[in-house]
Amino acid sequence: MLKIDARDVLQFAIRIEEDGEMFYSRAAFTADDKNVADLFNELAAEEVRHKLAFEDLLSRAKEIAPPESYPGEYIGYLRDYIDGKIVFSRSKKTELENVHDVAAALDFAIGREADSITYYQELRAYVSPGERPPIEKIINEERTHLEKLSGLRKNYP
Repeated sequence: MLKIDARDVLQFAIRIEEDGEMFYSRAAFTADDKNVADLFNELAAEEVRHKLAFEDLLSRAKEIAPPESYPGEYIGYLRDYIDGKIVFSRSKKTELENVHDVAAALDFAIGREADSITYYQELRAYVSPGERPPIEKIINEERTHLEKLSGLRKNYP
């Protein structure tokens, strides 16, 4: 049976943030609307801060086994989630190929922020209770990203 621990889950969170920063930086560069470009630049900077927070957690990570109803339940769940929804992944090329305007970029970002929130909520099970506050802070910031993106999206029919 494949075993996964906090280090594995945190490394994936780091990758999510790296990919998010890359997406937002590129989207800001190509955005015609200054408000959208400014928001994308702001979110790119936030992704960098989140990456640093996850790297700090990774440096202190210990093996934690989340409670399971049956052996392999949690790893199976995360594997299915990761395989189906790799957040901001380079492998989502077909989805990214459809991002040709501001509305599509905002829609893509909104979906990925929602996916990030879900992943980070699950990540909490892999860290000790004392290491959860930075994750909670990131989850709240990701929710703020989602709200800002959704608010701006209303301007694009």
